[in-house]
This record gives sequence, C-alpha cells and structure tokens, in this order.
Amino acid sequence: MTWISPAGSFGVREMMSVESVFKVHPGACLVILARTLETKRGYTVLKPLLDGGFKVQVVTPDLPFLFKGTPAEAWFHELMEGKKDPGEIPLAQNLSNLIRLVVLYKYGGIYIDADFIVLKPLTGLRNSIGAQSMDLRSKHWTRLNNAVLIFDMKHPLLHEFISEFSLTFDGNKWGHNGPYLVSRVIKRLLKRPGFKFKILPPMAFYPADWNKTRSFLRKPKTKNESKWVEAKVLQLRAETYGVHLWNRQSRRLTIEEGSVIGKLASDHCIICNHVFSS
Repeated sequence: MTWISPAGSFGVREMMSVESVFKVHPGACLVILARTLETKRGYTVLKPLLDGGFKVQVVTPDLPFLFKGTPAEAWFHELMEGKKDPGEIPLAQNLSNLIRLVVLYKYGGIYIDADFIVLKPLTGLRNSIGAQSMDLRSKHWTRLNNAVLIFDMKHPLLHEFISEFSLTFDGNKWGHNGPYLVSRVIKRLLKRPGFKFKILPPMAFYPADWNKTRSFLRKPKTKNESKWVEAKVLQLRAETYGVHLWNRQSRRLTIEEGSVIGKLASDHCIICNHVFSS
C-alpha cells in the first residue's frame, strides 16, 4: 500500500481498507510506503491496530535505493537532474504508480490501493491483475487497472511495466503512467510467450466502475432497492475479492448505513469506528 497525502488525510475510508486486510488475513504483514505516515500523527492513526497486535509497518521509501538496478534508475536520475519534465499531474501520484511496480518486482507480494475493502483472502492468487471493464459481447477486457497487483518477485511482466513507465513517461496525462500503462503493455504482450499471469474479471476487484459507485453507497429507500442491496451483497461475498471505492471520485459521498458498502464495511472491520461518518 502507498500513501502520498498528509497523515491527517488518512481517514475513515483508509482505515476501513487497512482493517479489512487484517479481518481477512489476521496474520498478514502490511507495509504502507508513506513518508507522511512515518510521523507522530501517523503513529497515532495506526496505534489501535498496533495495540491489537496487528503487523502494520510504515516505511519512507528510499527512492534511489529502491530504483537502483531497475529500468527506473535512469529515469529517476534524469528527473532529479531536471532533464525530465514531471508534468502537471502531481509527481507523487506518478511516483506511487512506479513505486508499487518496483517494490513488487524486487520483493514480490500483494499491492492494494488504500481505497479497497478486502472481502476474501488474496493469498490463493498469484501473478494476477484485474480487469476494470469488459466488452459484454466478446467477454474480453477493455481496460485493466493497477490498484491491485499480485506478483512473484522478479516477474518479467513487472519488468516490462517499469520499462514502459521509464520510456514513455508523460506527466501531463492522467492515468498514462498507471492504469493505462498496464493495459497497453499487456495488450502488446498477450501474444508473446514467457509471461505467465492471470487477468481476473471486473467482478474480482472492480464490481462497480467509478461512475457507478453512488448506488453502492446509498441506503435503500424502497422495498425493491432493499432487495437489490441484499442480492448485491450476497453476490459480492461470493464472487468478489475486494471492492474498489474509487475515493478520487466518491470521497465526498457518505457511506450510508444499510448500503452495500455499509454492510460490507461493517462485516469486515476490526475497530469499526465511524464507518458511516465518512
């Protein structure tokens, strides 16, 4: 997990995500790569989990050390020398896209964004990435996403991702160095041997696209809406590993009690403070 915002912005939704990780994987070791959380304020935020014996560690990434020996090393060197235009997109956002790739390449493991509610164990998945959208007729994916990445150490696909980032970096196009990057690389490599990985359907991690999240956050107001909520919760519990909340688009929306996300968050929290005040 990465966090690029101030410690004070690590709020209810982010804690919901962290709690859900430990609810489903009580023995997990969660590393949050974040300079701002390796502070007194960050310690205070995570203290309830630490007091509960859960293994969560905040680490400020040493970028020169992290990128050394990867295709990102030369790109980062040029950036620091002012030879690479960082662009209009906040640099921290693009660094987060790169950091997750390099950490997985060097150490392996599971990366998730801080706006996921984990519903089922991820430990049975290997070398997997999720489709965000799919063509309903052909059943082929149309876009992938980098908000969940599960890969073995030194997986060749991660090396391709890092190379693509370094060679085609554009700091002025949102998503170019993130979800669009993994989509175009995999589309290019699908016919090449040697890259063993699995693309999971949208229901695995992205059961609601960013523009349809509102329905997951609202409490039902009619009998039919109540039936839909109950059916959706049952479906997600059966078919979904985790739900992406798309905080960038939905942060201002309240998670209402009785909603799909409200029910799932209540079932997958540990401390369970203020779930419905976000």
